[in-house]
Amino acid sequence: MVAFDVDGTIFSSESIIFKTYVQAIEEFATKTGNITKLPSHDEIMLQIGKPVREIFLNLFPNLSEIEREGISARVLELLCDSIRNGGGDFYAGVGSTIHYLKEKGYAITCASNGRRAYVETVLETAGVLAYFEPIIVINQESICTKGDIIAEYIKKYHYSADSIVLIGDRYSDWEAARNNGIRFAFCSYGHATAGEIPDYDWEIQELQSLKEFF
Repeated sequence: MVAFDVDGTIFSSESIIFKTYVQAIEEFATKTGNITKLPSHDEIMLQIGKPVREIFLNLFPNLSEIEREGISARVLELLCDSIRNGGGDFYAGVGSTIHYLKEKGYAITCASNGRRAYVETVLETAGVLAYFEPIIVINQESICTKGDIIAEYIKKYHYSADSIVLIGDRYSDWEAARNNGIRFAFCSYGHATAGEIPDYDWEIQELQSLKEFF
């Protein structure tokens, strides 16, 4: 099984994410008056890639959970709309690489901190959603981290650890792979900061070069 993280491996939301967050936060602030200072660009971008609840707790620790979830839901809505309208950037070779893996007989799925609507919007817009096996996402109950997602694939579909490769670009991907004893392919073209990834089994310098390992 090949499990893709989405943002930083298949797609980059970097060009639209800040604008999306700012719009949702400003709408909430105007409506409620509960936010007097917007997070900075760096403060928001530092959170991207983390589980959603963690992101909004870090950005707005003084808001209630219901208020944070309201902003979060609006961000998701705006983000998906933007992607469907051409926002964000797909890495070169998404379609051909996914098709190649499917033709080779690999099961393909995702291990993303993103919500289902985001993940499926990205894949559908890229024209590759049909190639993916049933996707497991964080549910905030039994599945709270990316490592939990991988563990659930292993449990539910009876994969052995040595048959899974996680394709990712951030520490949470590395951690999920190492905690489950599976191989980690590091996308060095993604969003990792210098020194963020302790080690990896493969380095992928562009998405299309993934074909060299399968």
